[in-house]
Amino acid sequence: MDPLGLTTTALLAGVLFLIFLSLWNQRFTRRNLPPGPTPLPLIGNILQVDLKNIAASLSQLAKKYGSIYTIYLGTQRVVVLHGYNILKKTLMDQGDGFMDRGFLPIFEDTFKGQGITFSRGEKWKQNRRFSLMTLRNFGMGKRSIEERVQEEAKCLVEELRKTKGQPTDPTFILACAPCNVICSVLFHDRFKYNDEKFLYLMNLLNENFRLLNSPWIQEKGNPQSKFDLENLTMTGANLFFAGTETTSSTLRYGLLLILQHPEIQAKIHEEIDHVIGHNRVPSIKDRQDMPYTDAVVHEVQRFIDLLPLNVAHAVTRDIQLQQYVLPKGTTIFPLLSPVLWDSKEFPNPDLFDPQHFLDKNGKFKKSDYFIPFSIGKRSCLGEGLARMELFLFFATILQNFTLKSVGNPNEIKNKRGGVTNLPPWYQICFLPR
Repeated sequence: MDPLGLTTTALLAGVLFLIFLSLWNQRFTRRNLPPGPTPLPLIGNILQVDLKNIAASLSQLAKKYGSIYTIYLGTQRVVVLHGYNILKKTLMDQGDGFMDRGFLPIFEDTFKGQGITFSRGEKWKQNRRFSLMTLRNFGMGKRSIEERVQEEAKCLVEELRKTKGQPTDPTFILACAPCNVICSVLFHDRFKYNDEKFLYLMNLLNENFRLLNSPWIQEKGNPQSKFDLENLTMTGANLFFAGTETTSSTLRYGLLLILQHPEIQAKIHEEIDHVIGHNRVPSIKDRQDMPYTDAVVHEVQRFIDLLPLNVAHAVTRDIQLQQYVLPKGTTIFPLLSPVLWDSKEFPNPDLFDPQHFLDKNGKFKKSDYFIPFSIGKRSCLGEGLARMELFLFFATILQNFTLKSVGNPNEIKNKRGGVTNLPPWYQICFLPR
């Protein structure tokens, strides 16, 4: 081709690209959507999101665009909600309009819209009603479930004693305890920690959680039912997934933080000795007399910010929000990090400090900003169980052991930035008290 022909072709290509870019931008600016950075064709705003620290990069965008703004992950529109006030206004005050589950490929490929965590519409409503009814029938919210947690806590202590105070990676043992609680609820039985089926289940749960954190019968005769064997199986899997890895990761992270703050461990030991002693197992009623330990458990959950992005929501219909209109199906990121790390509610939020949950008289202080389980109609189904487990497991471990670090615990760097904030690997010595 002669030079003139090449020049003409290049100019034509340039003009076509500019027309395409103009049409693309018009497509995303003519709607009455919240503001946000202009997306590039096909890739959207991916280049403006740090995949190694997603929550931090979304908070940076909030400084420019405000508490509600729009970004595009590829061609998918996402509205980000940043801060307690906007989360309350949407997930609580307009909860029915924000209770669908957002569409994200990693979750769709894994869960296929089944189960209780990632289902939508009528299927989700039926799943939630079934799960709540079943869990209550199996003891959730009753004295029997506390007794199961206490029994598992004693088994956990016996397993920790077998380490004989030697350096131990606590990952596996701390995961077994909450998993066995779920087993006792669903199967009315627990497993020994070396049971082959139990080990296989633990490996599956651990692999699912690891993949999540990488850069991205019943009623055949009822035509209205959304329940089938696959859906029931996935609901059970959701309970294991949410009830095991999140609690065990919080325990593991919490023990590391206590290692890094020996003065906190000393105060917990003092409170345990005063309230419980060494001759009986801790119970949930002890929590009201142990404000410091309760504050530490809350501060662990606040500080580690386990699910910084929350789980994506979606709007169920066209919704007016402030001066904007969110079209039906829009994916919503109701971020938890900005609430849990709000500097006005929690001064110096980047410091691990139980005083965030204590008043000037040393009494436990509640906070509306404490929402590690999210808020609204899609908040965590197992919040009550998880909070019971965390208090009883922490209290029982520290009643029976002094935690000793291997090396300098402050050299262990906390990892942040993915879909989940997983604790780093470390070893610990459990010295009998």
